[in-house]
Amino acid sequence: FSRRIARNILKSREVMPITSTLELANIIRKAIPGKKKKIDKATKSFQAIRMFINDEITELNKGLITSEKILTYGGILCVVSFHSKEDRIVKNFLNVCQGKPKLFVSKFFPLNNNLKKSFEIITKKPITPSADEIKNNRKARSAKLRIAKRTKVSAFFNSEAAA
Repeated sequence: FSRRIARNILKSREVMPITSTLELANIIRKAIPGKKKKIDKATKSFQAIRMFINDEITELNKGLITSEKILTYGGILCVVSFHSKEDRIVKNFLNVCQGKPKLFVSKFFPLNNNLKKSFEIITKKPITPSADEIKNNRKARSAKLRIAKRTKVSAFFNSEAAA
């Protein structure tokens, strides 16, 4: 509903400037149809704004590439992601660094074993929080932890983007 949200924000600003996040959240909530759910309707919009302002995807890419360069043999890389876009970038980065081709072909074709393997993935699937942990810390509910170990092979990425 991004266009609808944007229209409502513009209409509201014509009447009166938006001076608080509570006002913005209410405008967003009114723009999105449907009943109230477990997660606030404005959450995704605020997340998108935060991601844009902090340039989080670029920073994540830079961090992953830098970690491959500075970690020495046996070093452990642990990455916690909080939404699917971040997790996809981390997963793809580690897959490429483990020697899987960038464009995944059928799983039935043999992999090229000559590819560099600068990381060894320790957690095949991401580690997610337990029900108890979520109960104690609601913000952890969407967290995913991926872990990899640095190998002796030189860095795969030079200055290109991770995903």
